[in-house]
Amino acid sequence: MAQINVIGQNGGRTIELPLPEVNSGVLHEVVTWQLASRRRGTASTKTRAQVGKTGKKMYSQKGTGNARHGDRSVPTFVGGGVAFGPKPRSYDYTLPRQVRQLGLAMAIASRQEAGKLVAVDGFEIADAKTKNFVSWAKQNGLDGSEKVLLVTDDENARRAARNVSWVSVLPVAGVNVYDILRHDRLVIDAAALEIVEEDAGEEQQ
Repeated sequence: MAQINVIGQNGGRTIELPLPEVNSGVLHEVVTWQLASRRRGTASTKTRAQVGKTGKKMYSQKGTGNARHGDRSVPTFVGGGVAFGPKPRSYDYTLPRQVRQLGLAMAIASRQEAGKLVAVDGFEIADAKTKNFVSWAKQNGLDGSEKVLLVTDDENARRAARNVSWVSVLPVAGVNVYDILRHDRLVIDAAALEIVEEDAGEEQQ
């Protein structure tokens, strides 16, 4: 069990969550799967049947002293088709749900172990102004020296933080392993944190 301090309106509280032991192999597997699904897969080359070359034989088979050749669309000539070149395809593949959920829990655990996890009960931002979020951030030790991932369903907080250069904003439904690991600090709704860890705990049983 890991004890996590939660910033809140009433002076904060502490929650205990069953964070798993961080396994770099699982994290690598989940990040690889996530980035593979983002690949566009639009690279394409033309085969010898698709290039704009005539199919006529270049010259006589015999008597010229040159090597034997057919048409100019073969891969050996400049401007000819490409042999075994890339074609549009999907790089997406299936990763078990249990592995995905465990990877997310491990990513959160890695930030907790590093002391870079901030759980929040409420941001107390009355309106969606950037200066209000910057003020809240300074009060809670966020001064812009680190890249911060803000995960919350608080619309005012998301709108207030989206123009801050060192903050990336995601709704709770969009939290993912890759974005957690590529940021120095994670700021997340406490309620969402408890839900994520409950799901991971169920998968481990």
